Amino acid sequence: MEINERGFSKKALEDFDLIDRAVIDKDQQAYASLMKRYKKAVYFMILKMIRDADDADDLTMEAFAKAFKNLHRFKKDYTFSTWLFRIATNNTIDFIRKKKLKTMSLNTTLSDDGGNAVTIDVEDDDNNPQDEFIKSQRKEMVRIFVDKLPDKYRRLVELRYFQELSYEEIAQELEKPLGTVKAQLHRSRELLSEIAEGKKKHI
Repeated sequence: MEINERGFSKKALEDFDLIDRAVIDKDQQAYASLMKRYKKAVYFMILKMIRDADDADDLTMEAFAKAFKNLHRFKKDYTFSTWLFRIATNNTIDFIRKKKLKTMSLNTTLSDDGGNAVTIDVEDDDNNPQDEFIKSQRKEMVRIFVDKLPDKYRRLVELRYFQELSYEEIAQELEKPLGTVKAQLHRSRELLSEIAEGKKKHI
């Protein structure tokens, strides 16, 4: 059909089908499949920008949260991966600006599913009205899977993602060493990914 005639790859067309299932049929497995396909790529792209594994984990979740919340607005004029990477990049740039971190380059060139170079445009708007919006998106993503977590990990995720506490504040709240909190939050994110990807390992 018209979409096929545009030369999209097989993977891109499969993404379009998953998006239709997610938006039209409210199929949670379709969301999980999209996350499984691109989670690692998004994570490593963000990690290259900020060089911090914990923040990269958080920003990866935020990127998917924002993408899934706005999936109904996605237009099939370009690939889902291009759209997702743009969301992830701009969200990370907002984070960098907020934290006043220095980065090697804010202009990122990626390849879409068709092997075409895609340059991410960086907006120079210092005012960031999206901050509160992004925070709300994060919760939407976590809620998809958080209820399936064991109590110990669910509490950590709620404090980190719902209540926006820092690692130090969580350690104080739970009266746990900072290292333990970081390790358990890392494990909770792994579990969320396993649940999202349908692996359901022993937890």
